[in-house]
Amino acid sequence: YMHKVRIKNALQATYHASKKYQLLVGDQVMQNPQALADLQDRLDSISHGPSIMESLPRPVRRRINALRNLQVKSTHIEAKFYEEVHELERKYAFLYQPLFDKRKDIVSGNLEPTDEECEWHSDHEDENELSENLKSKVSVEEKEKEKKDEEASDENMKGIPDFWLTIFRSVDMLSDMLQEHDEPILKHLQDIKVIFSEAKQPMSFTLEFHFEPNTYFNNTVLTKVYKMKSEPEPDDPFSFEGPEIVDCEGCDIDWKKGKDVTVKTIKKKQKHKGRGTVRTVTKQVPNDSFFNFFNPIKVSSDGELDEDSEFTLATDFEIGHFFRERIVPRAVLYFTGEAQEDDESFEEEEMDEGEEEVKTRLSLVVCCVSEGCFGEKA
Repeated sequence: YMHKVRIKNALQATYHASKKYQLLVGDQVMQNPQALADLQDRLDSISHGPSIMESLPRPVRRRINALRNLQVKSTHIEAKFYEEVHELERKYAFLYQPLFDKRKDIVSGNLEPTDEECEWHSDHEDENELSENLKSKVSVEEKEKEKKDEEASDENMKGIPDFWLTIFRSVDMLSDMLQEHDEPILKHLQDIKVIFSEAKQPMSFTLEFHFEPNTYFNNTVLTKVYKMKSEPEPDDPFSFEGPEIVDCEGCDIDWKKGKDVTVKTIKKKQKHKGRGTVRTVTKQVPNDSFFNFFNPIKVSSDGELDEDSEFTLATDFEIGHFFRERIVPRAVLYFTGEAQEDDESFEEEEMDEGEEEVKTRLSLVVCCVSEGCFGEKA
């Protein structure tokens, strides 16, 4: 037993010494531009070297091609699987919808839930209440007065004020789109729905934003349609990883006069070349707003987009997917912040994976240094 312990201690000591060496050498490499350049050349030569297929005998390459054809067939079966998943989503959407409709009625104040429906035990609420009672030094008379004022105010409160606006403010992906002039409009947002395409129709989903009558636009519903594809590309079938959003369509917003927050009016001075006189002209230019979400970039028939447009469109697709998968199904948890905590935990896990990747790359650098990949300059 003691022999095993000594071996274990020796291995641990060796491991820690190795880690210190890796960090030391890694820092030296990172501070040496020539070493980094040599490493990149080395990696490029490895990545562009002969493929494994070229090194195999012809009969083996022939069998590998047979396996590739099997993989293509497997990919097409996978595509059919996702089509059936979409049909299953459609089926369960009908089961979810009555719950979401009731949520809308409670949020808007059209339905008051029963005492039984409102029962919910939370350890955090009990702790907060106890803490407040211990800290409070207000007299009994003042407490009673405050209680009566709160009850009178609560009775006049309708539904859950600013429910969706609070969610927009709380979620980073949405708050980045939100401007101060958008907030008064989003106070009128009553519900967001996800509508799946009908059976046997091209795969898509529609986001519906339902508004109460307001002073900003005449629409009661604003829509955004996301078109999807779930089939392998004929020229690159192995890139298929499931359904993907390929295009989206917004809607026209019927703004009331002077209320369009997606444009702003600027004044510009113009000087006449001949007479030298100066005049002031006004023109409308695009303005940052969440409501630009309903006027997305159009994908051309040839699919050609510049880099900025591709990034904007990819971000749009990500936001649409987030509404569908997270915001609409779990709205109350984003309102309370509980879903945010889950998302942050997930991000931490992804960061841990990213750190592991960095460590792996650093180990590769250290390996190359140890083997003299960089020459004497390293």
